[in-house]
Amino acid sequence: MKRITAIALFAIAGFVGAGEARAQDQAVQSDIPFKFSVGDKAFPAGTYSVSKEGANIIAIRNRNHAVVALALTMPSPRETKHGAKMVFDQYGDQYFLHEVLSSSNSMNLQIPASKWEKKAQREEAMLHASSRVFIAAR
Repeated sequence: MKRITAIALFAIAGFVGAGEARAQDQAVQSDIPFKFSVGDKAFPAGTYSVSKEGANIIAIRNRNHAVVALALTMPSPRETKHGAKMVFDQYGDQYFLHEVLSSSNSMNLQIPASKWEKKAQREEAMLHASSRVFIAAR
């Protein structure tokens, strides 16, 4: 019985590893020079990969800081013809991931604004105009 359990666990581990390797092949990677937020999760500056985990779900990973988070997405109306981009909305000194665009991975996804982003947007609108920041990805 222990042998069957061990074989089953080994097989499952193999499938999980293969799925993770496939997800990394489909990932968009970028060096983000500033801290940013996705939903209610804050991320430090660093190298990140974003992979599509399901029809409307992405995983955001930073192995150096052991940070992983899932986010709901929707199709983006915009596309990139060359390479990949991670698009951030900036309000003051706060950055929010807005889109992940990749021509090679067919990943053109938009992240809906969280309540924290909407609050930052309202506060910044009272002070200054907002801006959008594009980070090249690979």
